[in-house]
Amino acid sequence: MSGSEHEVIRLQQVDPRTLGLIWSDGHESQVPVRDLRIQCPCAHCVDEMTGERILDEELVLPDIHPVQITPVGRYALRVNWSDGHDTGIYTFAFLRQRYS
Repeated sequence: MSGSEHEVIRLQQVDPRTLGLIWSDGHESQVPVRDLRIQCPCAHCVDEMTGERILDEELVLPDIHPVQITPVGRYALRVNWSDGHDTGIYTFAFLRQRYS
């Protein structure tokens, strides 16, 4: 899965709990922010050796929200969360597959 179909060209806050992604091919995705935080792929949230999710999702508050979202090259987004977490990089391929 590579190419321009996986490039986010616009990001918008739909409501306090939902992000909207608009893709270069015109597709639009609705992303629940709490689910996105729970799906963080970083080593603090997923065991690097086993791939097992180690983040306790019950600790992710219902009102979690992005404080800042920045692009990582032309392939991903980095999210700084209201709970202080900021090490996750969400690739466009992951976002498109999960939230299509």
